[in-house]
Amino acid sequence: MRRPFIAGNWKMNMTHLQAISFIQDLEYKYSNKNNCEVAVCPPATSLKSVKTIIDSDNIDIKLGAQNMYYESSGAFTGEISPEMLKALGVEYVIVGHSERRQYFGETNNIVNKKVKAAFNAGLKPIMCVGESLKVRESGKAEEFVLSQIEECLNGINEESIIDLTVAYEPIWAIGTGKTATSKDANDVCLVVRRKIGEIFSKKISEIIRIQYGGSIKPSSISDLMNMSDIDGALVGGASLEVDDFIAIINY
Repeated sequence: MRRPFIAGNWKMNMTHLQAISFIQDLEYKYSNKNNCEVAVCPPATSLKSVKTIIDSDNIDIKLGAQNMYYESSGAFTGEISPEMLKALGVEYVIVGHSERRQYFGETNNIVNKKVKAAFNAGLKPIMCVGESLKVRESGKAEEFVLSQIEECLNGINEESIIDLTVAYEPIWAIGTGKTATSKDANDVCLVVRRKIGEIFSKKISEIIRIQYGGSIKPSSISDLMNMSDIDGALVGGASLEVDDFIAIINY
């Protein structure tokens, strides 16, 4: 049985002082009726502050980062290595988010390098895949997403892959207020799971958790989580509101 996994992606929001206030408020109101695994992914400038509060108050929330580079060290001004994240107590790292692909030119090859680097450093990647509205309207959404899966997981071994989370995020539903229907989302998650089974094994495909991401709200989460192959959510804007985030955790 796959444990549901809800992760909040704060994106470029909140200073470290605001992050401290948020996580303290979250802790005060926190409940987890569904026994989900829960993670928050603040900006890099807030990772240490959030981790300190999580540890000092012993709250059952994991820490994730929003991005990383695939080299361990070197002359890469402005980048953050997997080892740096690991040293801060980070457990999860988002790789291949659609905004990284769209605004910063990340390719499937780069995402593949980041997935490998995360595993090598003992981090658990949340690997994002998803199609644009143009691709969906062309009828090639599943083909496009499966090509991302193949290229981004090229050369990954079975021992590592069990710690992967896939986040299916249709680009046209991110920050737009639009949400794919539960069935549409589940259909893509199902073919992703089958593709992972082809690449690795059926056993592996049954272990891997697949999240949905795309304008997740308290009003939409229950239907999504009732689907057979959706195991959680990568939450954007709603993860910036404590009450909304808790409502999603307690779908």
